[in-house]
Amino acid sequence: MQPVHPLPAEGSVFFDARGDGRALRASWHHESGVVVLSLWRDNVCTGSFRLAVDEVPALVELLRRGLDTAYDATRERRDASSA
Repeated sequence: MQPVHPLPAEGSVFFDARGDGRALRASWHHESGVVVLSLWRDNVCTGSFRLAVDEVPALVELLRRGLDTAYDATRERRDASSA
């Protein structure tokens, strides 16, 4: 079992919608030129992925496009239900 390390100053924790102690940690590691995405179950890291800094914009763009689509779908459902 890996020891738990504190999240770096530039990082966030996102809790899984399923609950059960699942979380995603995203943290910048400028000294290594990566963003680390790690999966946690309670206080245990179950996996990690190192994304090179030059690939971060593509990930952000993917998330942005998905968010736009989700907002559009929600707006369409809301408009359809109020018609």
